[in-house]
Amino acid sequence: MRYHNITKDDMLNGEGLRVVLWVAGCIHGCKGCQNPITWDPNGGLPFDEIAKEEIFDELDKDYVSGITFSGGDPLHPANIKDITALAKEIKDKYPDKTIWLYTGDKWDTIKDYEVVQYLDVVVDGEFKEELKDELVHWKGSTNQMVIDVKNTLEVGLVVLYD
Repeated sequence: MRYHNITKDDMLNGEGLRVVLWVAGCIHGCKGCQNPITWDPNGGLPFDEIAKEEIFDELDKDYVSGITFSGGDPLHPANIKDITALAKEIKDKYPDKTIWLYTGDKWDTIKDYEVVQYLDVVVDGEFKEELKDELVHWKGSTNQMVIDVKNTLEVGLVVLYD
């Protein structure tokens, strides 16, 4: 897996103060994407132990609510294995921190992926420039859903996160 940036003290990509891992690799190519530089799975830097340590140093802080995986697409074939392992490690080490994930894939496509069991919130669906709405919370366009993963898995129907 490769990544472009680790953002600290982020308040735009999920609830609370967060650390964000911006991964490289996306097949969706959404028109109007704010991060087209992240589309190339060979771009950015290799995700190594130093990068992981940087994330964990942030998660060690009491005031950090959790981590958000974005990009690119964390569920791109070049990322899914490492994102799954990282999400599991984070959930094991920091059970009270939340894990958010942004993907261009739809919930029905990803709901059975192993990584989902470690996530708290998924923002699904491709960004649609014609549906862009700056008033919607935590998503870029109105076709996307902000999904409460635990409740969705429990009831078997999509439960939106407030």
